[in-house]
Amino acid sequence: MMNTNQLDELSQIIENRYGTPETLANWLDLAVEMLFYVEEDTFSRDELQEVATAIRGVVRVLRSA
Repeated sequence: MMNTNQLDELSQIIENRYGTPETLANWLDLAVEMLFYVEEDTFSRDELQEVATAIRGVVRVLRSA
């Protein structure tokens, strides 16, 4: 679980670099799409799926903020 300082820092990063949580969510959606074009044998299928799942979880939270 994140503490208040971590949440404040994350909020500051989002605001300073992306402007809004929605903008960051859009970039993360693009990152998920890019995972489909990774060359074979670079990462295992399980590793790619775990990364995509993690990113999608963050996107869901950002969009609900």
